[in-house]
Amino acid sequence: MSNNEQEKHEDESTKLRTTQYLIETIKHLEAEVQNLKLIKKKGIPSEKIGTAFLIPGVLSLIYSILKESQILAFIGLTLTFWGALFFFIKPARYVKGNLLDSVATSSYITIDRIIKDLKFKGKSYYIPPYPKDAYLPEHLKGLKEMVVFISAYPESSMPPIEDMAKSKFMIKNPNGICISPPGLGILDQIEKELRTDTTNIDIETLIENLPSILTENLQLAKEIEMKKENSKIYLKITNSIYKKLYIKKQNLKSIHFLGCPLASAIACAIAKTTSKAVTIHHNKVSAEGETIEFWYSFEES
Repeated sequence: MSNNEQEKHEDESTKLRTTQYLIETIKHLEAEVQNLKLIKKKGIPSEKIGTAFLIPGVLSLIYSILKESQILAFIGLTLTFWGALFFFIKPARYVKGNLLDSVATSSYITIDRIIKDLKFKGKSYYIPPYPKDAYLPEHLKGLKEMVVFISAYPESSMPPIEDMAKSKFMIKNPNGICISPPGLGILDQIEKELRTDTTNIDIETLIENLPSILTENLQLAKEIEMKKENSKIYLKITNSIYKKLYIKKQNLKSIHFLGCPLASAIACAIAKTTSKAVTIHHNKVSAEGETIEFWYSFEES
């Protein structure tokens, strides 16, 4: 074999080995993409993933120019494209479900202590705010905030507009307290998914879209059923991330008339959509909280 033929053979062997190496690299990186959920949970930045794609991509492009190889050029462009993509698209951050209900527990314990100390035996009223674009005088600006009124007695009426406009905590007539809804943060996420304020849609649209947003987009429960029954709204939540709040071990009282953050967010959405005060008429919880049922009713605000 001549020197030229030997060099050509060695060159072809080098190309083949390089190509095989890069193909194996691609397979490895594809496996990493399939495990993105695990990567996100561990908190690995997307920049590291992008770098893992870019380095072999750039090297293969340089080598393709030197050796005039179309295969290496194609591989290099593919890897470089994915690397650049990971630099621009940031992975979402996930939080463990048991951490969410642990954080929420302290809020309900605090509310329980307040209710016990004040000897309240009433119920909660989710009072809708005025639309964000509605004009209100300066002294009524507080009416644009969503609040929950917890009455001292079961048959109490709605608090005066003037008291709610002043963002009071204690209300004298009727006796009760006003607090921020536990599900207010989730309501904000719901409206982001809807891409509109819930005051701009009707109750039928809300009932149609809310279950999929909460289960598929926000992944707060395995399954949600929601329907209108005469003057009430029926809600069934299966395997909620907040189910542990309902078990007897926690023994939370306020969870039943306020609802967990998920049920509270739905009450807020119903109140804003209907422009009526909403109260949890009653609820039913299965063993270990796997299934939770709520019946919401409307009150004249």
